[in-house]
Amino acid sequence: MAHRAPHRRTRRTRRRAAAAALAGALLAAGPAGCGLVSGSPMSDAVKPGTVGRGLPLKGAELTVTSKEFTENIILGQIMGLVFKAAGATVIDKTNIQGTIGAREAVKSGTADGMYEYTGTAWITFLGNEHPIADPYRQWAAVRDADRANGLDWLPPAALNNTYALALNAANEKKYGVRNLSDVAALLKRDPGAVTLCVENEFATRNDGLPGMAKAYGMDIPPAAIRKMTGGVVYTEASQGTACTFGEVFTTDGRIKAMGLTVLADDRHFFPNYNAAPEMHAATMRKYPEIAGVLAPVTAALDNEVAQKLNREVDVAGRDPHEVARDWLIGKGFITAG
Repeated sequence: MAHRAPHRRTRRTRRRAAAAALAGALLAAGPAGCGLVSGSPMSDAVKPGTVGRGLPLKGAELTVTSKEFTENIILGQIMGLVFKAAGATVIDKTNIQGTIGAREAVKSGTADGMYEYTGTAWITFLGNEHPIADPYRQWAAVRDADRANGLDWLPPAALNNTYALALNAANEKKYGVRNLSDVAALLKRDPGAVTLCVENEFATRNDGLPGMAKAYGMDIPPAAIRKMTGGVVYTEASQGTACTFGEVFTTDGRIKAMGLTVLADDRHFFPNYNAAPEMHAATMRKYPEIAGVLAPVTAALDNEVAQKLNREVDVAGRDPHEVARDWLIGKGFITAG
C-alpha cells in the first residue's frame, strides 16, 4: 500500500525500517521529539449538529495529526472539525510524513489524537507476527497493549483498509466469481483464466500473494503474475486484458471510479486494518468527553464512505479539508456557522 508503507513491508524489513525511521524522525525533530511541521489553527465557523451539543470541549486546546496519504488526512480533518464544532480550539498538524512521526506525536502529547489502523499498530508498532482474524478482538488487543505506551484507543470504524483482489464487470460476469475461494476453484478448472496484476511487494509478502495462495490452495504459475506499480494495477484490472484480477486496497476511491468489484476474502486471510481514534492518554483523562463526541462519527465510517471521500480527493481533485467538512455537514454531525 503506497500510502501506508509499513503495511507493505516484509515483517523483518518492517521492524528494521520502523526503528530507523523513528531514530531519523527524532533526530530531525530536535527537542520537540516528533519531526512535526508547524500546525495552523482550524478557522472554520462550524457549530454542533448531532454531535458536540452543549459544547463539551469548550476551552480545550487540541491538536490533531495524520499520516500523509489521502484517506488518513481526511480522517484527521474529520477529527479536527468535530472537535472544533464541540467547542475546542484546534491546531491542524495533519499530513505528517510517515507512520512513525504521526504516532510518536500522539504518544508524546505533541498531538492529541489521530485515526490509526489496528493492523498497523498490532504488527508494525507492537511487533506481533500474526494478525487476529476478528476485527473487534484485533482492536481490543491493540487497545489493551497500547495502554502501556500512553495511548488510548477509542472504538473502531467498520472502515477496513486492507488488501483485496478485484476485477471488472465483464470478467465478473464471464467467470461468476464472488470471493477468493471462487478464484481458487477457477484456477483448478481453467488455469489460463487466472492472471493477476500486482505490486512487486504484494508478490513477495507473507501477508500478500504467497500467503493468500497458501491459505486458499492456489498454485498460481509465475507466468500468470504480472508485477507493476499500484496505479497501473488499477488501470489494467479495469481494462481486464493484461490481467483478470488486480490487487487493490479496499477503501481506494478508484475501485468504484473504475467500475471494479472487490472479491470477498471468505477465509479471512488478510489482516484487519480498521481505522480507530488513537488518543494521547493524558488528553483523554483531561477531556473524557472526546469519546462521546467521536463515537457516532467513527461508527458512520465504512469502506463505502471511505471510497467516496477518497475518490473526491484522488479522482475529482478536491481538498481533503473541504471533503471532510462537506461530509460531516451532509451527515448532520456538524453545521456551518
